[in-house]
Order: sequence, then C-alpha cells, then structure tokens
Amino acid sequence: HSPPGFWIGFVTQDDVLFTHLTVKETLTYAALLRLPRTMTREQKKERAMDIIYELGLERCQDTMIGGSFVRGVSGGERKRVCIGNEIIINPSLLFLDEPTSGLDSTTALRIVQLLHDIAETGKTVITTIHQPSSRLFHKFDKLILLGRGSLLYFGKTAEAMPYFSSIGCNPLIAMNPAEFLLDLANGNTNDVSVPSELDDKVHMENQNLQDTNSKINLRPSAQDVHEYLVDAYEHRVAYKEKKKLLAPLPISDDMKATITSSKREWGTNWCQQYSILFCRGLKERRHDYLSWMRITQVIATSIILGLLWWHSDPTTPKGLQDQAGLLFFIAVFWGFFPVFTAIFTFPQERAMLNKERAADMYKLSAYFLARTTSDLPLDLFLPVIFMVIVYFMAGLKASAMRFFLSMLTVFLSIIAAQVWQSKLVQSYNQCP
Repeated sequence: HSPPGFWIGFVTQDDVLFTHLTVKETLTYAALLRLPRTMTREQKKERAMDIIYELGLERCQDTMIGGSFVRGVSGGERKRVCIGNEIIINPSLLFLDEPTSGLDSTTALRIVQLLHDIAETGKTVITTIHQPSSRLFHKFDKLILLGRGSLLYFGKTAEAMPYFSSIGCNPLIAMNPAEFLLDLANGNTNDVSVPSELDDKVHMENQNLQDTNSKINLRPSAQDVHEYLVDAYEHRVAYKEKKKLLAPLPISDDMKATITSSKREWGTNWCQQYSILFCRGLKERRHDYLSWMRITQVIATSIILGLLWWHSDPTTPKGLQDQAGLLFFIAVFWGFFPVFTAIFTFPQERAMLNKERAADMYKLSAYFLARTTSDLPLDLFLPVIFMVIVYFMAGLKASAMRFFLSMLTVFLSIIAAQVWQSKLVQSYNQCP
C-alpha cells in the first residue's frame, strides 16, 4: 500500500525550487524520486513530460527556474512548476497555501483555472487565498470564511452572499464579493449594512457613553460584529453542515487497510535515491562552483600569490620560511573558500531539504552522502587550477610526487572544511 504522502500534495506559499535546474529537470527528478518503484525509469520520465504539457510549460521546459540573481521563468510558470511537483504523484488531495500571492490578475486567474481543472478530474483541491478578484472567487465550489480563528461560513460559494444577506449583512455599494466577505471577517462595516440587533446594541452603548461624556461610536465594534457572525453561523449553518460531513461514506476493506497502514514505503531504494540525488547535486551546484566570476577569482588569487612568492629559494632560511608561509596560506584559503560558498547556498538547500523530507522523497542518509560526494568533483576542479599556477610560479620542488602530495593536503583541507560546515549546519538547525 502507498503511504499517506502518495495521496496528499502540498504546495507552499514560497516557491522552493533549485535555481539552476530547468523546468524539465526539476519535474523529472521529482518523478524519479516520488513515483512508485513499480514504474520504470522511462515511465517516470514520460509522466514528467505529461505534466509539462498538462500545465502548459512545454515552451519553457528547457529554461532554468532562476532566482534573485539568475534569470529564469516567470512567477506564474514557477508556481505551475511547484504545482507540477505535487500533482506528478496523482494525489487525491491537494493543499495550496496562497498560490496567487505576488501574481498579476491574469496569471492568478490562469493558476486558479488550472486548479479548477484538476478538481474536475475528481481530486479534492483546498487552497487559502487573499483578495481574489470576482472572477477568481466564482471559480471555487465551496468556501470557508475564517475570522479570528473562528468559522464564519462554510458552504457553497454561490450561497455565501445570500446567506449573509439573510442575516442582515449587505454591501452598501457594488463591490467584489471577496472584498465584502473579508471586510466582515475583519469587522469593517463602513460599506456594509448591519442587522438591527447590532444597531440597537450600538444605540444602547452610545446612551451609556453620553452619560459619561465619552466619544460616541457610529458603527458597531469589530468584536461585536465577530460575535454576531459566529453566533449566526452556529445557529443557522453549522449543524446542517456538520451533519453532512459526519454522514458515513462507503469504504472498501482494501481502502481501510491502506488508510490504517502505518508502514512507510519509499518510491525508490537507497541506492537509487543516492544516484538521483548525486546527479541532481552535480547539475545544480556546477553553476555556483564553475561560474566565470568564481574561476576568475581563483585564477587572480593564484597569480597574485605566484608573483608574491615568485621562485622563492628554499635553500636559504628566509626562502624556507616564505614557502612555509605560502603553504599555510594555501591550506587556510582552501579551508575557508568552500565554507563561504556553503553559507550562501545553505538556506535555500535547507528549505528544499525540509520540503522533500516532509514528502518522504528520500532517506536523510542518502541525501547527506550524495550531497557530500557530489561536491567533491567540483571542489577539486578549482584547487587543481589554483595549485598548477601557484606551485610552479612560487618555485616549489618540480616533482610529481611532491605536487600530488600538495594537492592531497589541499584536498584534506577541503574535507576538513566540509566537516566544519556540517557542524555549522547542525548548530544552525538547533537554533530556535
């Protein structure tokens, strides 16, 4: 039986994606990690392509996701990729946290229409949304209105306005139904007619205030509006809706066994998880390690060091001391250089790790080993260039054995830096 993670998809408000992977690569890796092991690798890739065409992403499938400093897909396309990451497992229930935040009205409408189409296929889609346009508002089948943590309405979207009209709350001007409902939820009644009960309460309070020469209130307070709406819902709607929700549903024995099963199953075995994460790590981080700015920085540093220690003579005490200082500088430089890279990339990596681990995409041991080993080839490329320049410009002994021993020292410094980096990450995770 499939674990609960295979039935439920959750799209976070923030688009947590790898910056340097393309749309196609992002969805393909998600398919390889999340789809059941009964499917072949080719079938999983075909599923990823089906999602790309279903979401209308075929034109940008080879474009990088992008981020703050990397040009990539648009905000609407990025949000569709996030949705694709979840619907790729064909979930029965899909949660979305404010999927239209930060999008223009046309793009937001396209996202909501996409969610409506997903719901039409028999899936349950639940989303939070703030300030929807009237076109977006009418795309939803059912509506939950919350105010101060209390339920103010639950029912069909088309019946929301008639319900509030029946309890004496009507908009005084032509306005978006969503704005009207949000005003009520926040206790703002400036453009809303209030029932006579609230008017009478305000009148009685004003009489008491006149006796004390206090400022008179012209509209009911937000607390009074909230209490009235909660009381009206409890007496008019809550019982009927609860009765519908508590009605028993026919469930087969197989479905009961699946629901009650607590056994965790993975879409891939440990070796497959490691292999997929290793390849993904190489593709994602090669842009950070092999960027022209970083390569130029390393080459410039190595040339400057080579000029400062140009052909130093180890046969004299001063020359020997100079070369010892050079070797110390090299060890320290390559001890800190990878750590600084990790400091800037870790926050994004941590958010992705938390998201994917919550979805049971892989085991933590597979991720840690893949993350460590995928860094090694990239960690060695720049040090080799650096050492080739510095070693011979500084006049160190021209011996293949000694050169490789020097490279080994640099390599061990990098390994030590990664261990230190892991301890920093652990300390960061333990911070409140």
